[in-house]
Amino acid sequence: MATAERGTKKKTAVEEEESAGTAVAGVPEPVKPDGGPADDLKTTQHVLTIGRRKLKYTATAGRIVVRQEVLTEGKFDGHLPKAEVFLTAYTLDDADAAERPVTFAFNGGPGSSSIWLHLGLLGPRRVVSGDAGELAAPPYGLVDNAETLLQYSDLVFIDPVSTGYSRAVEGEKPGEYHGFTRDLESVGEVIRLWTSRNGRWMSPKFLAGESYGTTRAAGLAAHLQNRYGMYLNGVMLISAVLEFATLEFGPGNDLPYTLFLPSYAAAAHYHGLIPDRELSEVLADAERYAAGRYPNALAQGNRLPADYRAEVIGRLAALTGLSEDYLDRVNLRIEHTRFFAELLRSRRQVVGRLDSRFTGWDADSAGEVSLDDPSFRAIIGPYTAALNHYVHAELEYHNDLPYEFLSNDAAKDWSYKEFENNYVTVGDKLAEAMRANPHLKVHIASGRYDCATPYFATEHTVARLQIPAELRDNIELRYYPAGHMMYVHEETRVQQSQDLAAFIQGAANR
Repeated sequence: MATAERGTKKKTAVEEEESAGTAVAGVPEPVKPDGGPADDLKTTQHVLTIGRRKLKYTATAGRIVVRQEVLTEGKFDGHLPKAEVFLTAYTLDDADAAERPVTFAFNGGPGSSSIWLHLGLLGPRRVVSGDAGELAAPPYGLVDNAETLLQYSDLVFIDPVSTGYSRAVEGEKPGEYHGFTRDLESVGEVIRLWTSRNGRWMSPKFLAGESYGTTRAAGLAAHLQNRYGMYLNGVMLISAVLEFATLEFGPGNDLPYTLFLPSYAAAAHYHGLIPDRELSEVLADAERYAAGRYPNALAQGNRLPADYRAEVIGRLAALTGLSEDYLDRVNLRIEHTRFFAELLRSRRQVVGRLDSRFTGWDADSAGEVSLDDPSFRAIIGPYTAALNHYVHAELEYHNDLPYEFLSNDAAKDWSYKEFENNYVTVGDKLAEAMRANPHLKVHIASGRYDCATPYFATEHTVARLQIPAELRDNIELRYYPAGHMMYVHEETRVQQSQDLAAFIQGAANR
């Protein structure tokens, strides 16, 4: 068990005066223009005790100003402030910066802050939220994280514009950052700034993203190389989505119906609808069918013979726990929000999208689709309470803005104009980065009960990456008996922490 000397070390008056106006790790901030925004970083010292080891580290929380070189009719108008981006950085004291890895982490949404990876898995403090069937009660708990990745890598958690405390500066439009390319550019610029100001260009560097954060991480791996010449040692993709065609149900796209099938089978098995069989056996059966007879049947459309159709209905019923009558009526195609509502309809319950182990209730038990996600609702309260307490009370950063753990405005306005008339894909960006940098290692973590970014869809994408055979071993896949935020499952959290630590150590090339 880890215990920390929670009394954060207070600075003397002399130390406060010496540190005034400093940026991350004591490096001077950029000069503040008259009346313009400036960095507002707060630094505190901490000690985390893990067994007999004392982990002394510096935490820096606050907003840095992101600027842009502006040209008007070919004339340089200045390096103007555009956004203030909130980050939380943890650096181990007395470590060799050239040897010490650094990991830049973020979540997805799009429109999500980094709260989930920060307080759920990677950071030195973690929230106690409970798990499916045994949720914690408010006001919840915040404890030391004995498995923190800080033992092996410095950590920088980034909240993209409009999330957390990050905002566009006065007079700028936040919507300009709500899109694929501008998001990559702004987060990439934050990474460049932090790396330069802290003298970390020679450190092993990693990205860690979750959900849409994996889309961002794959894009950044190429962007950082091409824009700044920054080559990474590794990318950690947690609950990955690199190819949106694998997830978006719609007319003419039968791919998601097949790729979700193993995750549906996992959910049915967890809730007792596939008795007397091991989960591994059920998943292997579902994967074989999803890769063979099932997509073949869907591709035939109205040409499908009656006996083949009957076979498919029977196999789907056995694998999903849904009735043959229902499967016949939906024309063999199980859309995911329908599945969440239908699976436990007889119990008047719905199952979670992010984690199908969780159950809840809709107002209308006869609804066609699930209107809410009980797995997401189960973790919002613990995480937001913990973050708001932690930033103010322990990191001593004060800001009266609401901490936007998930920005609905950013999510609904998000632009994929670069992919007009095409599905969003960044598999090509990841492959490009790997081909240019054959030392780049990729870790991909999937939850068996994740029905937002199903593991079989991830496997489909990885199998089709355009990389030479020599680089295939650079990718490692890990699976856990949990959902999208897999670390809410305690055994998974511990094992996943060990797996990420091993990945960092192996890929640091030191």
